[in-house]
Amino acid sequence: MITIGCKGKFTEWLTDDGLLRIEGWARDGLIDQQIAHNMGIAYSTFRDWVDKFPALSASLKKGKAPVDLEVENALLNSAKGYTTKVKKPIKVKTKKQLAGKGTIEEEHIEFVDEEVYIPPNTAAQIFWLKNRRPDKWREKQDVSVNTEPVRIVVDV
Repeated sequence: MITIGCKGKFTEWLTDDGLLRIEGWARDGLIDQQIAHNMGIAYSTFRDWVDKFPALSASLKKGKAPVDLEVENALLNSAKGYTTKVKKPIKVKTKKQLAGKGTIEEEHIEFVDEEVYIPPNTAAQIFWLKNRRPDKWREKQDVSVNTEPVRIVVDV
């Protein structure tokens, strides 16, 4: 990984340029540990700064939001199934008439768009349901058992 950034005090990172760089790293998908590395600071220091400086926290959130939405949408599409276009290679043959007698056949590859259905992904469905509907789909269910003694009365 290439380290981009300057080492130093937090004030360098609270400038418009510093916050924009941090936002960009977050938008590019870097995790907090990688951002701290790029800033030239320890991850623990980074966490302290995020807690201490609202501008830094806001910059991270702003950078992560679009990527998080993209991943959420991709997870939803994967859970439901979807149709996409893919490039499919096909062999094309052409015949050319020679000046004299006979023909010559030439082949080349062309790519055409083909619609392909991607079926629903069960793992994505389970993940989605466990997180969106934990009351119904979590693996561990809360069950309470009444342990009070039962009194049975028998009339004779």
